[in-house]
Parts: sequence; structure tokens; C-alpha cells
Amino acid sequence: MASASGTLGGILDDAARGRFPVADGSTTVVPQPGHRDAGVVAFTAHSVVFTDEDPRWVRSALGALDCDPLAASLNARFLAAFMDRTGRTVDTVDLLTVAPALPGGPVPGLGLREIDDPDHPRVARARKRRDDVRVWASDGGGVLVIGRGVAGRWETSVEVGEDARHRGLGRELARAARHLVPHGDMVWAQQAPGNARSVRAFQAAGYRPVGAEALLFAR
Repeated sequence: MASASGTLGGILDDAARGRFPVADGSTTVVPQPGHRDAGVVAFTAHSVVFTDEDPRWVRSALGALDCDPLAASLNARFLAAFMDRTGRTVDTVDLLTVAPALPGGPVPGLGLREIDDPDHPRVARARKRRDDVRVWASDGGGVLVIGRGVAGRWETSVEVGEDARHRGLGRELARAARHLVPHGDMVWAQQAPGNARSVRAFQAAGYRPVGAEALLFAR
């Protein structure tokens, strides 16, 4: 069953703390948390579609697929129909991970310096999909981004320059993000499953996989 709150934010908050929807093969449809964010979150044997479209359309579109019902919400044909219906686009299906905040500040050796430049390409890109965006550069060629994303959750992403890879910098930046969100909160991160380096870095930094996610963005 879904969170008692009946909202995407409630469902995500529950999942972050290990309370998942019942693995009964069903799909829960909830309203979008805001105009910007629509999409699908798939947990073990339970999916959540967040959209302002009629839930009857969602169920009809899923039911029309000739595929494993457990995979229907992330099936390419459903996502294509979802995009056509809403006029939105999907970049990728991501692994969705989460970790609790850590006390204290990030490792001093990272040399993090906050970038306060709205025209910086990382800031401009992040602001299209997140609110309250902050960006840090590190010694050694790394970038760390934190902002409020889907349903107001804290989200982070990291970028490591080619010359700085294979030294653990991505892992350290991912861990640093856990020190930069308020104590008691959770921080989320998405990784493309094919980006094995990123998947390994975030899991080594303590992020736990909870599901898969496809976000639909307005064109």
C-alpha cells in the first residue's frame, strides 16, 4: 500500500526510511508534487506514477501492454505514451539511491569552494530541475551539486574531470553531500545504471538503492 499521506513526498519519505509499498504487483497513481515534476518510481513489485493526468488513462495504458506487469510502468511503450500524452520528455531510467545526512562538515582535504555564479554551466543546468541549488568545486577537478528536487527532496550529483578519475574523488564528493544537508534529512541521488563508476561511487559513499525512476520534463 502507499504512504498514508497519499502523496509522492510521503511515499518517498517512507521509502528513504525503509518503509516500502507492499510488493503486490500493483501501481499507485498520485498527483504531481508540482508542475515541473511528473514520472514513475518503481520499487520492488510496486510502481508509483505521479501525474496530473486521469488515473484511468494511466491504468488503461498500462493494461494495454503485452509485457510483464511488474515491468509495465517503465516499459518503453508506456513511457512513450506518457510522453505523448503530456508533451514531456524522458532522459533516462535511473537507479534511485538515498542516504541519511551525516553530522559535521565534509572532509577538509577536499578543498570545497562554493560557486556563486548563476551563469556557471553547472548552476544553470541544475536550476532547470532543482530549487535552492548550490554548487561547490573541489581541489582536483570535482564538482558537487545539491538542490531541492522531486517533491522537495534533497538531491545531489557529482562530476569528476577525466584527469581526476580513479582516485576516489567521486566517492568523497558523494559522501560530502551527506554533510551538507540538514541533520536528520535524507539526500537522494540518481545514477544511470550504465554509469558503473557513478553507481559504485555512490554506494561506496553509503547511498542505498531503493528503486528506479524515470522523470518526465516539460519541453
